[in-house]
Amino acid sequence: MPSITRFGCETARKSSVTIGGLRLNFLEWGRAGRPGLCFLHGGSAHAHWFDLVTPAFADRFHVIALDQRGHGESQWAKPAAYATEDFAADLLGVIDALGWHRVALVGHSMSGHNAMSFSAWHPERVSALAIVDSRPSIPVERLARLRRRGERTLRPYPTLEAAARSFRLLPRETMADPAFLAHLGAAGVVERAGQWFYRFDPASNTGRQPVDAWLLLDRITAPTLITRGALSPVLPRDMADKLRAAIRGAVLAEIPESYHHLVLDNPAGFVQTLDAFLARVFDAGRSPTPGRPPSGAGR
Repeated sequence: MPSITRFGCETARKSSVTIGGLRLNFLEWGRAGRPGLCFLHGGSAHAHWFDLVTPAFADRFHVIALDQRGHGESQWAKPAAYATEDFAADLLGVIDALGWHRVALVGHSMSGHNAMSFSAWHPERVSALAIVDSRPSIPVERLARLRRRGERTLRPYPTLEAAARSFRLLPRETMADPAFLAHLGAAGVVERAGQWFYRFDPASNTGRQPVDAWLLLDRITAPTLITRGALSPVLPRDMADKLRAAIRGAVLAEIPESYHHLVLDNPAGFVQTLDAFLARVFDAGRSPTPGRPPSGAGR
């Protein structure tokens, strides 16, 4: 496994496509013709959350980390439209635009939910699925808190430095490198009229409309990896076991020394686990058709 560049964005190409009238931006590595591998961030986050992960796969895959609608450098939906179906429609449009017949999906938190739903609705388009510390459904009280947070207006900051210093995770427990958290804070803000704001639409919280993906899991046919942070309160071990049992052939791995934000807390441990999973799914000894897994890989 190649060494990881300090920040993946340093070697990425910035790209965008317009899907359903919305411009969606993404970071891109590798070259066309390799199997497609798509990383999807959690709520209120952005593509740079995978900056310590993506370089490890750039030599074998055509890799993207997508800023989802209302997040990062992608456009906000007006009027607000942040249902699971909206995120899934965007993803389908992106992989079609890239010419990928099938894609390996890696989704954290909110996007683990989105990725498992997409994999159930479009099983023929998914070569592999990695669910990263994500629940199939959001408890009613947690969803209510999320929507209340979205009612707050975005606070302006006088400088980039002040905005970056204010960056905090939610949940707050983390073992991440402070230098990487500072990088995420700086990458997650934008200047408007001399002030700095976080790059996400508050309506992506107030307008979140998740489906109950527990009802969809038996439709997933792609090889599936479930990862949870060993210290995570978001995906308890008993729920992770239930999730594994609900998806045919799924495997479960715990990433040590990590909470919910395990791609920040222990990126090397996560990369090792994901790399081993993808190696089992894809036959590295064959030349794949663009966007397709090699013969015999996946289902």
